[in-house]
Amino acid sequence: MTWFFTEDAAAFRAAAADLLAAEAARNTAVLTLMDRADRLGWWAEPDGRVTGVVAVSPPREPAFGAVTVEAARALVLPEGEAPTAVRGETAAVEAFAEATGRPWTVTVRMRLFRLGELTPPQPAPAGRARVAVEADIPFAAVWAREFARDIGENVTGRDFTGHVTERVTDGRLVLWETPDGRPVSMASVSRTIEDQARVHLVYTPPAERGRGYAAGATEAASRAALDSGATRVLLFTDLANPTSNALYQRLGYRPVTDHLTVEFRGEPAPVSG
Repeated sequence: MTWFFTEDAAAFRAAAADLLAAEAARNTAVLTLMDRADRLGWWAEPDGRVTGVVAVSPPREPAFGAVTVEAARALVLPEGEAPTAVRGETAAVEAFAEATGRPWTVTVRMRLFRLGELTPPQPAPAGRARVAVEADIPFAAVWAREFARDIGENVTGRDFTGHVTERVTDGRLVLWETPDGRPVSMASVSRTIEDQARVHLVYTPPAERGRGYAAGATEAASRAALDSGATRVLLFTDLANPTSNALYQRLGYRPVTDHLTVEFRGEPAPVSG
């Protein structure tokens, strides 16, 4: 049993095809990162079966897909690269973090949901959904930064303009606006990969919360994902936010697995010779 690594997304897809297809929802992060990760890895059993996958993105951050605890514990990045953080299903992340012997801190606890039957919010919020346009990019980039801050990401020095521009250009960012045309919430949907899409970037400024706008934006983004051909629609929620977890379940989302992100403190101790 061992990890194999490649920088070639096509080679990775060929090696891990069965696991990627069988556990598409659990592999959502790896599928999303597949074409831009620094390195992709798969864990092979003695009989050749692949039972774990990982994508490593800069700066040295592994993201586990479906993976056994044994495989997670055994992961060592090539060339001795020390990870700065790791994310994935809770048991796998804890096993990997403990195996490094380094101090680590939990930064985010998430839950992965999959859409069952999409249920419009009741009562419906005032206003309507529309697709974001170029003129919306400046404030949407600010909202994206605040969203990242809210879920525990370090946003120091980060500019989210490019992040938002890509989604606006592709028509994948949805805004909810009031009857007088004022944007009050947003939600985005990923590209459809393996017949699967993920709703994300669901954000409402604090002053606008409590009026159902996020429900309207999320329902619209979810419907856009279905209309684009996705047969599975997913989203992650912050477990520290019971309001959003309850909201998504009212819209028809059902829990799949719990996820964890941890950050490592300091560099590993040098190996004495």
